[in-house]
Amino acid sequence: MINRVEKLSLLSEMIAFAKYDKDIRRIEYNFLLGVAKQLDISREDFEYLLENPISYTHLKSHSERIVQFHRLVLLMNIEQQYGEGDENNRAGVTKLYNFGLRMGLSHESIAKVLYLMESFPNKIVPPDVLIDIFKTQYN
Repeated sequence: MINRVEKLSLLSEMIAFAKYDKDIRRIEYNFLLGVAKQLDISREDFEYLLENPISYTHLKSHSERIVQFHRLVLLMNIEQQYGEGDENNRAGVTKLYNFGLRMGLSHESIAKVLYLMESFPNKIVPPDVLIDIFKTQYN
């Protein structure tokens, strides 16, 4: 189980991901607020993180890093659905790739997820497929 500092760090990282190239859209805000609720982070703490990011805390658990990467994939898909054009999509993919590397995930797994995204409806990789990709690389 992850502790409060790690949860706040995860959410702060997702906020930074959403703010990377612009302000947070309402749909992204609602998604992030939902993640905050999942992580048992109060709305007040969430609002604080929007303006006051905290430093990144590396997750020790490989499975928690995979879950976080999946959240980022979902967030990127929200951004791309409501974003403008191919340039925005390429920037999102690059951004996601770099976040995955920073989390300590294998570049082969990240690249495979990003490649396979194109073959799924709405580019949403099912959690079981994503887990299998990382398991294969982890073993």
